[in-house]
Amino acid sequence: MAKTESLTEAVPPLTVHEALVESTRCLYCYDAPCTHACPTHIDIPRFIKKISSGNLKGSGRTILESNLMGATCARVCPVEELCEGACVLNAEERPISIGRLQRHAMDHFYASGGNVFQPAKPTGRKVAIIGAGPAGLSCAGELARRGHAVTIFEKRNWGGGLSTYGIIVLREPIRVALAEVEMIRSLGVTIETGAEVNAAELPGRFDAVFIAAGLGKSPQLGIPGEERIVDGLTFIEQSKTDIQNLHVGRNVLVIGAGNTAIDCATVAKRCGANRVTMVYRRTENEMPAYRHEYEFIQNEGVRFEFLAKPVRATAEGLECVRVALNGAGMQPVPGSGFVLAGDQIIKAIGQEKTGIAAALCLATERGFIKVNAQLETSVPRVYAGGDCVRAKGSASTVMAAQDGKIGAASIHGLLMKG
Repeated sequence: MAKTESLTEAVPPLTVHEALVESTRCLYCYDAPCTHACPTHIDIPRFIKKISSGNLKGSGRTILESNLMGATCARVCPVEELCEGACVLNAEERPISIGRLQRHAMDHFYASGGNVFQPAKPTGRKVAIIGAGPAGLSCAGELARRGHAVTIFEKRNWGGGLSTYGIIVLREPIRVALAEVEMIRSLGVTIETGAEVNAAELPGRFDAVFIAAGLGKSPQLGIPGEERIVDGLTFIEQSKTDIQNLHVGRNVLVIGAGNTAIDCATVAKRCGANRVTMVYRRTENEMPAYRHEYEFIQNEGVRFEFLAKPVRATAEGLECVRVALNGAGMQPVPGSGFVLAGDQIIKAIGQEKTGIAAALCLATERGFIKVNAQLETSVPRVYAGGDCVRAKGSASTVMAAQDGKIGAASIHGLLMKG
């Protein structure tokens, strides 16, 4: 099987008939638990009801009124942990397939032209946004709908952030992310790609600034032979943008146990690796990946090596030692060294913090930009959202989209005061 065929979307779209049947299963709950479980508070019973009546345009509008990143979130949200996990039908049979129904409505929206909103009358106010990922796009779209002039500065050649570059094709093809970028542009937002901006100059040029810079590359492990190790985000990016030239080993080792590490293992397995092993220094109980992702990758035939700490990368593989957990810490077990054979090693152990905080003299918390409930930073008129502020809780696309909404509302309130 060709690499491109092995990485097509894992979940097929619903047919019109399937969507109608599934939508009629919904109880259309009053004060619905699923809506409360959605970080962006989409009126889920309302959009599903519109699908059941054949009003797909109205269904799409309902979704986008709460979440401008509705197409991406339909594919990548951990619905098992959020809306579907809260569905009242869990107790009876199976939850409504909310994610797939949302995707059905969003696919129709973009196939039919993708335009339901018009910008408000211009306010004369200008806002700069750093980063064209989900938080930045969400904030930009919400501000443009209120009539503000918005410019997004994006250092990459394409907008979309991790939706474009960092979510594997099995979950979201690039075309979906780029369609959302164009929808935001259609609201009058200026998106300057390939733009390295001097962040310190922006507060003097704009009435407000929203930082949605995300995070950086994977941190260093600090072990000998690290130059042999491939960065996980780079590996995933190439699987989306240049898959024909993607090198995949026969015996692949993936360091880490978060969702990105699982994505790396998935790509490796589906693109020809005979054996893929995930190496994690703790146990499955401490894995940062979602439980359903762990179960998914087990079904892909990927092995796990728990309580293993890498100490050296070599041409033969990865030298490790066993560790023993001791409260919040861990201790190497004396004499427990061993070697995991592998011809390719990939690391996915988180990301470094953004350097923009230092450029703007912003207060930080554990390296993340510190913000208040309105997402304002320690510097007046400078706001931030998305992964770059996520010092607590889990980072996700839907949380970034909600941050964009909160940031836009806060900035709008500030700009309308004077």
